[in-house]
Amino acid sequence: MSRRIAIVEDEVAIRENYADVLRKQGYEVQTYANRKEAMSAFDLRLPNLAIIDIGLENEIDGGFTLCQSLRSMSDTLPIIFLTARDNDFDTVSGLRMGADDYLNKDISLPHLTARIAALFRRLDVIDQPPSPENLIERDKLSLDVGRLTVQWEGHAVPLTVTEFWMLHALVKYPGHVKSRQVLMQESKIFVDGSTITSHVKRIRKKFMQVDKDFDCIETVYGMGYRWNVDPAVSN
Repeated sequence: MSRRIAIVEDEVAIRENYADVLRKQGYEVQTYANRKEAMSAFDLRLPNLAIIDIGLENEIDGGFTLCQSLRSMSDTLPIIFLTARDNDFDTVSGLRMGADDYLNKDISLPHLTARIAALFRRLDVIDQPPSPENLIERDKLSLDVGRLTVQWEGHAVPLTVTEFWMLHALVKYPGHVKSRQVLMQESKIFVDGSTITSHVKRIRKKFMQVDKDFDCIETVYGMGYRWNVDPAVSN
């Protein structure tokens, strides 16, 4: 069964150009010009991946609202912002809404299709049956690599796919500093350092919603981040 991709973009030429390229890659593509059209369709059936612009017709931040709605319907649905707005505020806002990626429209089409394929590859492991070898446990933390789920003291922590693999990179080797570049490589994303910082802040915030005293991800200034073997010494 082919993967279903939804493109929500109000500029017809851009929307159809992306759709044409993705259909040639074998994807089933639905296109929508605004948030209302998209939500009417998503209420009936969610896509396997959504590509969203921020400004949608008369809604300056319609894409942000749509992303929030989608994320409330699914913790794991891959969501990509593809927009001409590339300032830090919008990038951080998009990640806070739960997007897995934030790309500028200047991105090449081969790069875009490679990013989509990478998101689907990471999502595929969710369907694998749970098995002991897929579990990584660090004190109060439990990661199920087979299902891309995270628990802290038995409580679910709803991370996006990108956030999951960043956390996985940190907890594999507790106490080892991971540079932003290494975190990008291990989580298979290609962004700038400030975006990695935003992801880490969001991961911390999600853990703190479960445990207000959570303090296991340490910032090692000028170097990167590490999962603390002794949270008491964390920054």
